[in-house]
Amino acid sequence: MVDIKINVTDREGKKHEICAPTDMAMNLMEVVRSYELAPEGTIGVCGGMAMCASCQCYVLSNTDLPQMSDDEEAMLSEAFDVKANSRLGCQIQISPDLHGLEVQLAPEC
Repeated sequence: MVDIKINVTDREGKKHEICAPTDMAMNLMEVVRSYELAPEGTIGVCGGMAMCASCQCYVLSNTDLPQMSDDEEAMLSEAFDVKANSRLGCQIQISPDLHGLEVQLAPEC
């Protein structure tokens, strides 16, 4: 079992250093939900299908992330508060390569 450290700034501006397991096939949205860093029902509304953008986050670190899928790009093109560093947390699979990732949760839509 290998855990990595991820830094998440919640919607109130509070920073959290959390441990994320790399052996459970989780994505960033699921990790944020498991730590209850956003109120229930405000993140991952579509269940991680890249269909709602409720898990949008801003990537603050220079972490090398997988390329954005067409579905993720399409969803972000319709979302609010999108920035150049926006990604959907449900589309970022937790892996050892993400150690040190730093993100900020986008405002609730």
